[in-house]
Amino acid sequence: MKTFKKVFCVALSLMLVMQFAIIGASADNTADYTIINPYNEVIWNGNDAWGAYKGTVHSHTTYSDADDTLPVMVKEYYNQDYDFLGITDHGITGVDWDKAPDTQLLYTYQWIIDNPYEHLTTEEYEAIKNGTYPLYDGTVRGEGLLPILGGNEFNHFSLTKNHVNGFFLPGTTGSGYAGAENERGFEQVIKFIEENGGISHINHPGDWLNTNSNPDAVNDPKNIKFFGDLMLKYDSCIGMEVFNERNGTTGYDRILWDNLLMYCLPYGKNVIGYSNTDAHWTATVDSSFSVFLMEENTVENVKKTMQNGAFFMVTRKIRPNEWIGPEEEIDVMNMGLPYPMFTNVAVNGHKITVNAADSDRIQWIANGKVIKEGPISAENLTIDLDTIEGSENFQYVRAELYGEGGLTLTQAFVIDDGSEDLEFVAEELSFKDKFVRWFKGTKLWAIIGEIANAF
Repeated sequence: MKTFKKVFCVALSLMLVMQFAIIGASADNTADYTIINPYNEVIWNGNDAWGAYKGTVHSHTTYSDADDTLPVMVKEYYNQDYDFLGITDHGITGVDWDKAPDTQLLYTYQWIIDNPYEHLTTEEYEAIKNGTYPLYDGTVRGEGLLPILGGNEFNHFSLTKNHVNGFFLPGTTGSGYAGAENERGFEQVIKFIEENGGISHINHPGDWLNTNSNPDAVNDPKNIKFFGDLMLKYDSCIGMEVFNERNGTTGYDRILWDNLLMYCLPYGKNVIGYSNTDAHWTATVDSSFSVFLMEENTVENVKKTMQNGAFFMVTRKIRPNEWIGPEEEIDVMNMGLPYPMFTNVAVNGHKITVNAADSDRIQWIANGKVIKEGPISAENLTIDLDTIEGSENFQYVRAELYGEGGLTLTQAFVIDDGSEDLEFVAEELSFKDKFVRWFKGTKLWAIIGEIANAF
């Protein structure tokens, strides 16, 4: 009898062990996923290592509403070691910098206030492109500044700041496109850009949402749905500005970006984040910019990188916020400090490891929440999602570096669990909603809004 009990207990124990093993295996399969590395193709070291190219694809001149002329702006970027530059004057599609672009009646006031229209000479243009143009101190830079042409900041006649940047447009396509207001203006111009073979991103959405007065607007489901649906409906709308100039009206757009990632990823659409100077004068050339990882600094590679996200976003100035930081304001513009930078990114299974330079702290964010943070160390430069509670529900992970020279972000590392993407079906508005959207898109509505805000 005792022998039978022993055999029975052993058999029962084996059955329980097998059962837990099956459950464990099932749980592992359920939690199995792949981390998609946006930097997967980058060669970081060796003779074939890719370059890290500093640039912006959103800037202005006196051909629209800037304070400094095209030659002054271009030479400032050249002297601040920018590798590529897209000039996207309002309502004016960019052409070669030694030619006058189409001009708009709205900006003729520039002549009245002594801000003339000017462009480079052909000799200056060629020297800036090949790096032989002298720097301010008389030395030769050696590396050229690449012009990214065919850019335009649309809806230039809008009062509600519903601005969209279009890129790689043919010829002067889009010059003079005034645009409607609010939601109607956003969709009309994104559709126009797509129909003309360009790509687009949403500019400084916090400005349109007026988040300075209402920071919670970036968490409003209505706003998240609006921008998310635009990106899902139009493949050519590939993302949004996360950092813009001094982030004066866009200090919370980083939070909006997280929300849009969570909204769009279930449909298989990544939201690429951008960082641009949006400079209207030379003092803000050192504000927010990007660092593209490319084999060579060419227009084709810039376009490819804008679409695949193999770049980092940098800002020199941003206000604090209670959601994901920083705890104190960052303001290091024009101080000449080295900015924080990721020097290597690797994904191995469920681990992401980065190397960093000119940084003192890192934080990791998933689904809009800080999941790990601390000083720069081997431990904190690696995140193992298998050790993070709730990681089975993450849609993406991203990293942020802090240093005395500012704040730098990676793109999102998308988590692919193998499930089928949801099918996006554009919402059909009711007649009433169509009329409301149409009326809110008129100048009359915008003027009424401006008057109401004044009081």
